[in-house]
Formats: sequence, C-alpha cells, structure tokens
Amino acid sequence: MAKPNKRLPERVVDIICALCKTRLYKYHKNGKGALVKCFKERIAKDFCDVACICPSCGQEFAREQMIRGSMAYKIIGGKAKIS
Repeated sequence: MAKPNKRLPERVVDIICALCKTRLYKYHKNGKGALVKCFKERIAKDFCDVACICPSCGQEFAREQMIRGSMAYKIIGGKAKIS
C-alpha cells in the first residue's frame, strides 16, 4: 500500500486525554473524521514523556503500530480526543 502524503495538512489540532484533559500532542490532522491513528511524522509537538502514556494520569491511550509502511500510534477507542 502507499505511504501517507508527505506534505503536512495545514490544520493543526490538540490531542487531549479523555480522562484528565491533559494535552498529549499538537497534530497535523487531515480530514474531518474521528481520531483513529496519529502518524509519527505528523506530530508537531509531543507533550508525552513515555510514548502512548498520558503524562498526568498514566493511562495508555494508544499502541505503536506500522500502518501503510510508516510508524503510527493507533488510538484506543475513547481514550484520546481532539479539542
């Protein structure tokens, strides 16, 4: 399958923890759909100390996975959302 487009989308959103509302990422999101996965190359700013773990409450909100030939964080349903 083809890799995601290298040109970053203009829209930048904040990804927050659904439980404690802590900022996790600033992310270049494409489209208007739900948050399912975050490609690593599209993360503008990472606020997490450990990958896929909320720095405030410690809950795991995603899993690292290879998607279409590049690394991404697959969001666990309902654990993170867009603000």
